[in-house]
Amino acid sequence: MLSAKVIAIANQKGGVGKTTTTLNLAAALALQGQRVLAMDLDPHANASVHLSFFPETLQATAYDLFHAQTADAALYERIIKTGLSGGFDFVPGHIRLSELEVDLKERANKGLILKEALDCLRERYDYVLVDCPPHVGVLLVNAIVASDVVLIPIQTDFLALYGIRLLFDTIRLLNRVLPNPVRYMALATMYDQRTAACRRILRLMRDKLGERVFTTVIHFDTKFRESSAGGKVIFEVDPRARGAVEYMQLAKEMLANENA
Repeated sequence: MLSAKVIAIANQKGGVGKTTTTLNLAAALALQGQRVLAMDLDPHANASVHLSFFPETLQATAYDLFHAQTADAALYERIIKTGLSGGFDFVPGHIRLSELEVDLKERANKGLILKEALDCLRERYDYVLVDCPPHVGVLLVNAIVASDVVLIPIQTDFLALYGIRLLFDTIRLLNRVLPNPVRYMALATMYDQRTAACRRILRLMRDKLGERVFTTVIHFDTKFRESSAGGKVIFEVDPRARGAVEYMQLAKEMLANENA
């Protein structure tokens, strides 16, 4: 029986907290007793480097998943990293993911590769979190098509809010061909309540998107940088830090919504 809920963490603007959200939400869900897999589908491999998985030293990564004829237990045994201190499993990315636009040009149903590949993991995990690249292409399409929900981190400034129009355009295009419409939720990130601009953007998000905005808001926290520099998630650096508390709140909000 299928179990895992797949969450694509996407925004076509970089620097809005996609990788931070992927890794720290994965850790928060794991601390809540969930079985979690995080995947790095960004050719920049920021999530991988954050966790000290350097693509040039790895024998198999997410790139191999897209070139396999079928994804089976043997392949996942090679690419899934287990035993991480954050409590979740991880599939590292690789710069060669950027080559897939050309590699898969003639492949039939190339937008379904990830969805089909995750089928054999559905009973192994409760959540699969996918860190997406910040541009439209075969990787982003695969992640959205495979997902149950697209989580959109939105930095609380005007340019970031404007940039999500690109992602919504992509979702609308996919909804024309998918049997079920893509579900999405927005998450306010890098919030500074001292600035009027941040407060205004958060109000705009909630006015325009309504219930599609998480109640949880992620504030600026220097502990995120400290954890990244140490190859850790924020809970390992300071579980009482504001960022840790807020990502735990987000995990609980998601679980509560699932059980509602």
